[in-house]
Amino acid sequence: MDINNIPQIKHTHSNNFFLLAGPCAIEGEEMALQIAEKIVKITDALEIPYVFKGSFKKANRSRIDSFSGIGDEKALKILRKVSETFHIPTVTDIHTNEDAEKAAQYVDILQIPAFLVRQTDLVVAAANTGKVVNLKKGQFMSPESMKHAIQKVLDCNNTNVMATDRGTMFGYQDMIVDFRGIPTMQQFATTVLDVTHSLQQPNQTIGVTGGRPDMIETIAKAGIAVGVDGIFIETHFDPANAKSDGANMLHLDYFEDLMKKLVAIRKTITQF
Repeated sequence: MDINNIPQIKHTHSNNFFLLAGPCAIEGEEMALQIAEKIVKITDALEIPYVFKGSFKKANRSRIDSFSGIGDEKALKILRKVSETFHIPTVTDIHTNEDAEKAAQYVDILQIPAFLVRQTDLVVAAANTGKVVNLKKGQFMSPESMKHAIQKVLDCNNTNVMATDRGTMFGYQDMIVDFRGIPTMQQFATTVLDVTHSLQQPNQTIGVTGGRPDMIETIAKAGIAVGVDGIFIETHFDPANAKSDGANMLHLDYFEDLMKKLVAIRKTITQF
């Protein structure tokens, strides 16, 4: 897909990677605006095309008492406010067919979670909204098999589809990134690397997912070096107290330094 088809996307002339970044979940208006303002300032200075990411609800939780959201409409309205305030596109996850139509009224990109990417009805519902669709590669799927999920969107006469690698299960409690999958999926669609979810350590006995945030820079650099089209990073100004996925999020204080390094790598590889 042409990323210029994403409404309000900026800096597409820069030949940079594009970025999907923000908190795991929308916890409130103030936090969403604070994170978006910081990232917009950084991406404008570095001319990185930017999409704000935030889940309006979290349905894939390990425990029933885990945080799932502040209310669907409330969170979606916050996503709309972020878009209107900073004139940037937004992306959120959906989990049911009904979510597709509801979320499409507020955001620019509908994201299918990795666990649900083989759910045909859900993928079709997202595609039929006419919105850009981001398909997360299942932890259990090969890069080659993603062509079938992508084709479902194309068969709905929607060519605005991208695929996102978010790691592959390695045993029960770890993830690995096979960087051969990036050029493989690029044969089928624009391809993104979800850096932070690739560093999750799921299925912990306490019912709270762990992570390796110390490896974020390593995985992100490698993704840019092999030519990925976009980077997905979850970030928060207080990961330790984030209500979802804090264990593998990047602290917002480190965001600018990482982006500078990734832009420099991108500039270097485009010379070859």
